[in-house]
Amino acid sequence: MFSSAGAVEEEKKAADLVVDGQKIDLGQEKYQLLFKELRDTYHFSQSDLDHLFMEVTIDRKVLELMDKQFEAKPYNEYRLLFITPAVIAIGKEKLQEHKVLLDRIESTLGVNREIVVAIWGIESRFGTHQGHYPVFTTLNTLFDAYPRRSAFFRKELIQFLLLCKENQIDPLDVRGSYAGAFGQTQFIPSSFREYAISFDGDNRIDVFSSIDDILASIANYLHRFHWTLNAPVYRDIGHELKSQELISVSLKGRKERVSWQTVCKTQGITLPPTPEGSDLSIVGLEVSPDDGGGYRYIAGYRNFQAITEWNHSNRYAMVVSELAEAIKQ
Repeated sequence: MFSSAGAVEEEKKAADLVVDGQKIDLGQEKYQLLFKELRDTYHFSQSDLDHLFMEVTIDRKVLELMDKQFEAKPYNEYRLLFITPAVIAIGKEKLQEHKVLLDRIESTLGVNREIVVAIWGIESRFGTHQGHYPVFTTLNTLFDAYPRRSAFFRKELIQFLLLCKENQIDPLDVRGSYAGAFGQTQFIPSSFREYAISFDGDNRIDVFSSIDDILASIANYLHRFHWTLNAPVYRDIGHELKSQELISVSLKGRKERVSWQTVCKTQGITLPPTPEGSDLSIVGLEVSPDDGGGYRYIAGYRNFQAITEWNHSNRYAMVVSELAEAIKQ
């Protein structure tokens, strides 16, 4: 048993335990260990660290947003947040405006242009919404005052400082989302260092203003997860699943797979073959009551699965897929 006081303490959110703007205690062991690692392993000078961390404070709003519990919207509502006539129209314009660049991306990285432009539109509204939270403050806030994921954000803080050092960026100037994603790609720091590339010839990676680097970096991420140019992304397979096996695959989530042959046979349909005999995922998407309700089921090909590596939500992957289709038409 535990006391009622303990129960109250357990229920407190991370934001309840801090005051907005409070200085972070750099004397804590976890910060002293961080500084030692930054000096010994990554060769930051003490004066660099003093300059960066001297005034670092807690942003309570970041913790409130991270703590905020919300239920995922059903797909028929979720898609309306991103697939709008205005976004589609701008996406079509961007396809034409950057045709030469997108030709080069397709030939070099093998990722379809409309998918790249769709992700760009969803992540930052084609660069117009990059976030306004100071990323250095955000990552320190989450490292210091968000215990559930403190270790993760410690790693991201180090990655952020390294990418800034490598690309001549002042860490105190970068703004992004409340979870530390930034730029027109909305990469978190570790994703930037792993997948972002320079594509404009200057050997400096710029996901803030270089359209070449931004679009190529999106494509490179998908390329690294085995995107196949012009291969299927998904196919509709009906409004019901006709075997327990397919139901089980659908319920187990994005990593579960089933063979192409099984889907064709079970659903009584003909599907395009999968690249290199790869297996399919099965995804159920909520249908609007105005359209009859229930679920629409799709088979996700390897390209669809690559999008779920960018964002682990099947709903997100489907929005990218459908926005890309609308932009291409």
